[in-house]
Amino acid sequence: ARGFGGHPTRSRATLRGMRVPVELARSYRLLNHGPVCLVSAAADGRQNVMAAAWVMPLDFDPPKFGVVVACEAFTRELVEASGELTLSIPCRAQVDLVQALGTTSGRDLDKAARFGLTLTPGSRVAAPLVEGCVGWLECRVLPEPHVQAAYDLFIVEALAAFAEDTAFQNGRWVFADASQRTLHHVAGGNYFVTGEAIAAAPERL
Repeated sequence: ARGFGGHPTRSRATLRGMRVPVELARSYRLLNHGPVCLVSAAADGRQNVMAAAWVMPLDFDPPKFGVVVACEAFTRELVEASGELTLSIPCRAQVDLVQALGTTSGRDLDKAARFGLTLTPGSRVAAPLVEGCVGWLECRVLPEPHVQAAYDLFIVEALAAFAEDTAFQNGRWVFADASQRTLHHVAGGNYFVTGEAIAAAPERL
């Protein structure tokens, strides 16, 4: 079956919750706190997944994101050939997988087979989604050749968004289980995990 079709499906995340659609106007909240992402692409019968630390929201509606993909990355070739990519948001339980995907090349290695990935076709794009994550975005590239060449920066628009309902509720991350907390790469295989949520007091006039 191709993708989720907008319907909840049983996920393989820690609490085995439901993968549910996220309103596109709120999809920026999946990445607003700056987590590591897994960037996937597919073209000409090949697919690949890489880790990316530099991914950020750029606009609300339609939702746009910036994704840095180095010029030497095999994933970049697939993104440029297809004009599509997906962003899967991994969690603490996947830190070793994230490190492996970020330090190996898929040019001469089938990462899915090597690392035991379960990949699900997207509902709107051919690029796959990585199972076991806590959030997903399916995106099309908005061509900006100069920006891509000069800064390795791809501007993408989200066409569909999903999240694990035990980790993301009412437009906010809740992380019902510590193993679901998202990752933030520092350097050299060192990571932080997303911490405690706090709310500022309302302004007093």
